[in-house]
Amino acid sequence: MSRETVEDPIIAYKTILAQIIDNRPSGTRQRLAEALGKHRSFVTQVTSPAYSTPLPARHLAAIFRVCHFSLGEQERFLQAYQSAHPGKLPDFGSAQKLRQLSLIVPDLGDEKKNRLFDEAIAELVRNMAKLVGTMD
Repeated sequence: MSRETVEDPIIAYKTILAQIIDNRPSGTRQRLAEALGKHRSFVTQVTSPAYSTPLPARHLAAIFRVCHFSLGEQERFLQAYQSAHPGKLPDFGSAQKLRQLSLIVPDLGDEKKNRLFDEAIAELVRNMAKLVGTMD
């Protein structure tokens, strides 16, 4: 299926994502599952154009980080994502303003606790970005 024949906007952004992931090293999907605190089957469902399951916006930053999206890839993907889900992008600024920050955090020994911890950190970062953005 070529990009020109894709009409479903979810399939459009998933096609872009699948192409990017396919060009990454072996094990990228597993690293993505670990970063999201999910099983590989979840990653397959939200990244494969064959499944209609939408990709939750809260996972975008982790996907960009784990899959090492270039600025151009981020822009292309975000444009397609925004077409599929207008107004649903997390408020982390434009793709040009993203930067990666790595943290070493404790492993809580439980997949659910680790995911909740990671989501709390992500929410803190989003809230701080909003606060700084309003201080201009």
